[in-house]
Amino acid sequence: MPAGYRTLPLGRLEIESSLVDWEEQRKNIKDIVVHCLGDRPPRPVPLQVRTISVDQKDDYRIEKFVFDNGVDSEVPGYIAIPNKRNGQLPAVLAMHGHGSDKDNMFGYKPNSQNVAEMLVRRGYVVIAIDNYFTGERRGTGPAGRLEMQLGKSDQEMSLFKLNLWLGRTLWGMMLRDEQLALDYLESRPEVDRNRIGVQGMSMGSTGAWWLGAIDDRVKAIVGVACFTRYENLIAVRQLAAHSIYYFVPGILKHFDSEGVMALVAPRPFLALTGDSDPGSPVEGIKKLEEILTPLYQAYGKPDAFRSVIYPNTGHVYSNDMKQRMVDWFDEFL
Repeated sequence: MPAGYRTLPLGRLEIESSLVDWEEQRKNIKDIVVHCLGDRPPRPVPLQVRTISVDQKDDYRIEKFVFDNGVDSEVPGYIAIPNKRNGQLPAVLAMHGHGSDKDNMFGYKPNSQNVAEMLVRRGYVVIAIDNYFTGERRGTGPAGRLEMQLGKSDQEMSLFKLNLWLGRTLWGMMLRDEQLALDYLESRPEVDRNRIGVQGMSMGSTGAWWLGAIDDRVKAIVGVACFTRYENLIAVRQLAAHSIYYFVPGILKHFDSEGVMALVAPRPFLALTGDSDPGSPVEGIKKLEEILTPLYQAYGKPDAFRSVIYPNTGHVYSNDMKQRMVDWFDEFL
């Protein structure tokens, strides 16, 4: 690393030792996190949702829906609901990675992130949406269909630039859409609104713990990959391992990613990470464990935080990770 980048003016987080003091500190940290996300217009109330189609499976159905986010676009998504229900059910918001979309998670274009069927057959309502520059939302950015011709990342960059001009961040607007998905989930009569979890891989993993940090409706989190600290990414020269979407101005002046993750405590948080994932340096993972473990212990809930580092494993969502994900929600939702 060039010498000029070795001593950056990075903020440091010192978590207060008593829970009373921490709760006061937590309010200030949350204010900083929300501020760094930029302006986020109020979410539309009530949310207007249209059901587009219904795909009836053997023992569950998938409804395709769309809602207007009240700012700049319509948001398509899926919700899967078990046929057999005895009262209201727990629910999971599934968040896709940077190179995938809702169709991958719901089995229409299956890849390793195909988790909806596994969860719905376990008795969960499952919901997912396309993010701003993925799936059916490609070609709906500032340059319209032109962005389909210019390359995969063009819409992402256009949105990032435009939102900065408007005092927003792309990441903040992406999280706002996920909050709208939570709004819709809460409105469904099949769902127990007090038992909502979030899971995701890669970009979806980062989104899961950021969403949990800013929205207390999230009761349990599973993040696969991207359990990382920004300072460690800089140190190992891997900023390129993450795309532009999640960079928010000013956050490192105050604290690293543990400031965001600490806001999740004491709600259950499972992190599953490969030790050979370039976007998640092991040194950063261990530092996060050192910070978050005592915080959960202070709450008297040491079992509610768990970090698993998989040896000789890269940026993947393995079958073992999927099983641990489902088991985590079974235990805590």
